Amino acid sequence: MSAIRSTAEEQSWVQSTPDVCGGDPCIRGTRIPVWSVVAARRAGATAEALRDYFVTPLTDADIRAALSYFETHREEIEEQIRLNEEA
Repeated sequence: MSAIRSTAEEQSWVQSTPDVCGGDPCIRGTRIPVWSVVAARRAGATAEALRDYFVTPLTDADIRAALSYFETHREEIEEQIRLNEEA
């Protein structure tokens, strides 16, 4: 993954809501968890593929926000990836 520059606007793109995806941080207005974007990226998905991979299409800003959130909350997202791989 390349270096991601974080901004307050990108951070606000990510929301945790108790009744949505078990409270995992998601791209705002969607049910797409940050961990799933990071996991898909690790599996080799390009930004272009990610835009169309999910039922709700993502924008480049959505992808940047998810990756930026990961960079500042690495432990949390790594744990969510691990838990979902075990499920």
